[in-house]
Amino acid sequence: MTPSHLLKVYFLVLPAILLGWLVFSAWRWRWRLPAGIVFGFVLAFAIGIWIPGVMDYLVSFSIMAVIYSVLSLGLNAQWGYNGHLDFGIAGFFAVGAFTMALFVTAPPSGLMAAYAQQWFGLHAPFLVGLVAAGILAGVVGYLVAQPILHLRTDFLAIATLGIAEIIRLIFQNERWLANGPQPLSGIPQPLSCVFEHPGCGWLPGFLAQPLSALQPRDYGYLYLVIVTLILAVVYGLLEVAVRSPWGRALRAVRDEEDSAAMNGKPVKSLRVQSFVLGAVVIGVAGALYAPYMVTIDYSHFKPLFATFLVWVMLMLGGSGNNRGAILGAFVVWAVWSGTGYVTDALQSALSDVAPALASRMAFLRWMFVGLLLAGIVLFRPQGILPEEKRVSRFLKDKS
Repeated sequence: MTPSHLLKVYFLVLPAILLGWLVFSAWRWRWRLPAGIVFGFVLAFAIGIWIPGVMDYLVSFSIMAVIYSVLSLGLNAQWGYNGHLDFGIAGFFAVGAFTMALFVTAPPSGLMAAYAQQWFGLHAPFLVGLVAAGILAGVVGYLVAQPILHLRTDFLAIATLGIAEIIRLIFQNERWLANGPQPLSGIPQPLSCVFEHPGCGWLPGFLAQPLSALQPRDYGYLYLVIVTLILAVVYGLLEVAVRSPWGRALRAVRDEEDSAAMNGKPVKSLRVQSFVLGAVVIGVAGALYAPYMVTIDYSHFKPLFATFLVWVMLMLGGSGNNRGAILGAFVVWAVWSGTGYVTDALQSALSDVAPALASRMAFLRWMFVGLLLAGIVLFRPQGILPEEKRVSRFLKDKS
């Protein structure tokens, strides 16, 4: 195993340990902690030794799956715990992504200024952009919630879908805001200097020396660690929230609104709070997406890609269960990525025989996702990991 290969394996250890803690989440911490660490090291070195050729692909796959996991957690905060039929995920996702881009990029200057326009560019650190993206998405969510949150089910879905399209069209047509229909490029990636030569000036020598074996194209390994840590923080905060009295009040409003109101729960306020919380989490997902893509534009935030795919993830994993939301994101993203190879192969095979049919092979991916959704609704409506009905840690009998 070469030094660079060994370093890549070490970068996989932390995400694998966090995965282990999620897998063993039913265990007590005194067992869960060592089990997760052993699981992480075994899994990372097993991948590095037995399937080294797919490590790069696995990293890029995992980064997008983690970003979708954050999106799915945001939707779970709205739908899973409070029953909001939000079809406007793409709108909050776009707000988070463009906010991050505007905060961390510098204003275009020189020749670039003739081709690119943006409202402002603060060249701020990544964490500032991340916080700003969550706050602004939450503010937009609060403003959206005021006029439409009294609507129910299908009417709320139509309203949120329309608002998301309005947000996308604003970013498409208002060039002064974020370069309009042209891509907003050059979004900095956090800590990217670690893999550059010369590296970061603040990096201690005992770290800079071994890391010099890696190349800038290996940056995905570090970004996987970053997004996984943020996913862990979001998951932990949501778990604490949902197991608190506030979280139980959200479920009460979801299950029986009139009874919750009769018991003195502020129904309207709780509905707004859960909607805003979900918007904040979705905005954070957008903030993670923008630096990974480096270049974004309005076409990245269409409903099929950024709304309905997320719904399938949550429904498959288990609505009302945060672990299910993460599991669903990984499974559906695997299906989506895997079917890409199938459609490409079919397109190549049919290009000479039936070119008209071959050009439509890309739509087969949506058919696969649609069939998956139909299977969920028919055979497993509660998802792979159903909602836990008892969430208090003071009750031993969990079901």
